[in-house]
Amino acid sequence: MRRIIFHIDVNSAYLSWTAIEYLKRGDEEDIRDIPCIIGGDRKSRHGVVLAKSIPAKAYGIRTGEPVVSAIKKCPTLRMEPPDHKMYARYSRNLMDLLRSYTPDIEQLSIDECFLDFTGIAHRFATPIDAAFEIKNRIREEFGFTVNIGISTNKLLAKMASDFEKPDRVHTLFPEEIEEKMWPLSVSELYMAGKASVEVLKKLEIRTIGELAHADPDYLEIHLKSHGRLLWEFANGQGDDVVRSEGEEAKGIGNSTTLSEDVETEEEARKVLLMLSESVGGRLRKAGKKAGSITVEIRYATFQNVSHQMQISPPTQSDSILYQKACVLFHELWNGMPIRLLGIRTAKLEEESAPQQMNLFDYLETIQETQKQPKRKDEKHQKLDQALDQIRKKFGDDAVMRAAFLKKEEKDPKEQG
Repeated sequence: MRRIIFHIDVNSAYLSWTAIEYLKRGDEEDIRDIPCIIGGDRKSRHGVVLAKSIPAKAYGIRTGEPVVSAIKKCPTLRMEPPDHKMYARYSRNLMDLLRSYTPDIEQLSIDECFLDFTGIAHRFATPIDAAFEIKNRIREEFGFTVNIGISTNKLLAKMASDFEKPDRVHTLFPEEIEEKMWPLSVSELYMAGKASVEVLKKLEIRTIGELAHADPDYLEIHLKSHGRLLWEFANGQGDDVVRSEGEEAKGIGNSTTLSEDVETEEEARKVLLMLSESVGGRLRKAGKKAGSITVEIRYATFQNVSHQMQISPPTQSDSILYQKACVLFHELWNGMPIRLLGIRTAKLEEESAPQQMNLFDYLETIQETQKQPKRKDEKHQKLDQALDQIRKKFGDDAVMRAAFLKKEEKDPKEQG
């Protein structure tokens, strides 16, 4: 029996949950039925749209756009503030209901998760019957709706759940890819960010099907490793392992929730530098080197995305971690405001382990050595060790990168 995975996604979670709370307290108007958004402040006109009603969507209002833009599109737009404690409560209730079916749940964010249906398949006539039972129970018991996507891996299940909304069940099995997924715009593909889509358009690749039939080596020339990843996704290739919360995380990482949303790549790079130094220091303290790195982004909309690459040879260098993190960020970021950034390393090995180098690594090392006689790895290692010693003796804030120093603006009258 092949593995069956559900992707369960709450329809406009923040707005739906807020609507239910207001109806419970006696409000006669359901904000899901009028142009309404969650997020921002009408008086200050600051903030972004965290969730929108279907009538608000009809005005062209998009999740993640500034509220000032949304108000221009719909002057009568109703705005409600977010209530994250209430959202967490609804999320817990949802996950508890799903775990009454199976413990094999991987929660992606407050309003979406994967469920491995394989182990409970014998209890239902078909996966579609099970999905309808779960979807209808959620609507009847909690008052909000979900979309459920069904497939053999997580990628296709997630793609399926994004088909027509709300309150729907969709399948996207491998044999359905050509009919259901390939005709879609390449911008609909998971992990196809704004920058990647623009590159693909220049290559005259506009649909997922055209991407699937492209030469992956050609895509790598223009989009590096992300090009091959998108090609794999376009062909329906994805992970089929649902990682439940109980699975032990084998890696070292760090993340930070930002006091203000980051809106430029320059700002994000400063945060990634800080995180790289933190993770590199922890790797060295543990006597480990990392063979892979993942960058995680949580947008202001609370949507979580991540992107991973291998590191060969494995490293514990701040500079190399930072370089890889910047590459991943550039490929992943879709331009929306960022609430949280994180770096996670995995495939750890002892720092004393001998390094295995393939032919391509060897040639690259020769090229780098020819460009600069002193090996970069040695310089990185000595610098990192020196900084570790200073921080150990005088505290973490004893050494600060110049990138973190804000330039003081002088009064024009004082210049001269």
